[in-house]
Amino acid sequence: MPGTAPAGAFAWSNWAGNQHSAATTVLRPSSISEVVEQVRAAAEAGERIRPVGSGHSFTPVAVGHGRRMELSRLAIDVRVDVDQRLVTVPAGMTLRQLNALLAGHQLALPNLGDIDAQTVAGAISTGTHGTGAAYGNLATFVAALTLVTGAGEVLHCSAEEHPDVFDAARISLGALGILVDVTLRCVDAFVLRADERPAALDTVLADLDGLVGGHDHVEFFWFPYTSRVQLKLNDRVPTDDRPLPRWRGWLDDDFLANTVFAGACRLGRAVPALVPPISAFSARALSERVYTGRSDAVFCSPRRVRFLEMEYALPREALPEALDALRQIIDRLPFRVLFPVEVRFTAADDIWLSHSYGRESAYVALHQYIGVPYEPYFRAFEEVATELGGRPHWGKLHWRDAASLAPAYPRWQAFHHLRSHLDPHQTLTTPHLTTLLG
Repeated sequence: MPGTAPAGAFAWSNWAGNQHSAATTVLRPSSISEVVEQVRAAAEAGERIRPVGSGHSFTPVAVGHGRRMELSRLAIDVRVDVDQRLVTVPAGMTLRQLNALLAGHQLALPNLGDIDAQTVAGAISTGTHGTGAAYGNLATFVAALTLVTGAGEVLHCSAEEHPDVFDAARISLGALGILVDVTLRCVDAFVLRADERPAALDTVLADLDGLVGGHDHVEFFWFPYTSRVQLKLNDRVPTDDRPLPRWRGWLDDDFLANTVFAGACRLGRAVPALVPPISAFSARALSERVYTGRSDAVFCSPRRVRFLEMEYALPREALPEALDALRQIIDRLPFRVLFPVEVRFTAADDIWLSHSYGRESAYVALHQYIGVPYEPYFRAFEEVATELGGRPHWGKLHWRDAASLAPAYPRWQAFHHLRSHLDPHQTLTTPHLTTLLG
C-alpha cells in the first residue's frame, strides 16, 4: 500500500510519555487521493484509522489500536495570498514551520499559545489557544479547510461551503474526518512589547477587568503556597526598539526556566517538604523584564521540563471562586504541587465544541512534574470546575464523559448527528472518543 511504514515504526508515545499505542499499520500518505484510498480501505476492512500529529496532547486523543496515519509527508501546495492575508498549508505542518513561512511574507497569526511544536491540524482540532480578551482560540483563525470524511469523501468547507461541517470540524478531535489542508486568516506581521513582572495575586484579581481589557494579551502564573504571581502583559507596538539581549533570553528562558527549574522539580520530588520554600523563593526571585520582539518569538517559549497538565475553560466571572477553591485543594493535598498554575483569557466564539463557545472564558491550567502524584489534585479541581460550568481542554487530562459533557455544549447533539453522517462506519472512532462523544 502506498505510504505504509516499515514494521518497526508501529509503537507510538506522546511528548509527556503518559500515552502509548501500537498500530497495526502506519500510513504516511503523500497525496489527498492516498488519504481517501487509505480511509476507504480501512472502512472496507472493518478497521479503525487514527490520524496523529506531534503528540503534544496529554489525553489519549491520538491513541488508536488500528491503523495510524501520519501526515508529515502529505504534499499540499502552500498558497499565500498576501493581499487577502490568507495562507493555505498542509494540516501536518507544525506551527513552528508555519510561523517561519508567515514571517517570510510579512504575515503572522493574530495569536498563539506558548509552544509551537504542534501540527496545525492537532492544534486546531483540540482547541489550542493563547490569551487575549479580543482573540479566540487558534481554530477561530481558520477560513477554510479540506476534510476527508470517515466515508472517504473529500469536503472543502468554509462559512459559505458546508457551513455546518465547517463550524463543527474546526474543533472535532479528528472525529469527523482527517484534515488535509487548512486555510488560515492572518494579519500583517507585528511586534509585541512584553512586560513580565512579579505581583500579588489579590492585586491582580482586584484589577482583573482593567488588566484584561487594557492589554492585548494577559496571563499570569500563580505559585502555590504563596500569594504571588508572575504577570505577563503583551501589547502590539509599532517598532522592535527594545530587543531582549541574547544572554538575557538564554538566562531567563533556557537556563532558569528549563535547566534550573528542572533541578528544582527533581529536588522537590525527592524532598517534598522543600516545595513550599522553593515556590516562595521562585516567586520572589523572578525579576521584572520589558522587551520587544517578533510576535511568535514573544508568544512561544521552549518547554523541556516534562509535565502532565489539565486545563479548564471557565466563565470569566467564575475565576476568583475557582482560584479560591484551588488554593484550598492544594493546601489539603497529601503531596506537593511543583508547578505554577497558569491563567489565560479568550474571547467567545461559535465553534460547536470550542471550550469558549458562546462565552468569554478564563482558562486555568494545572501542571504537575513527571513522576509526582497528580490525579487527586486534578480530579479535585475538576469537580470545582464542573460545578462552575467549566469545559475541559480536549488535549489535556480530564475524566469527563459524554453524559457529563453534553449539557456543557449547546450544539452537542448537532455534532453527534453530523458525526454519524460523516463517519457512518465509525472508522475514525477510538475508545477515548467513544467515552467522550458516545
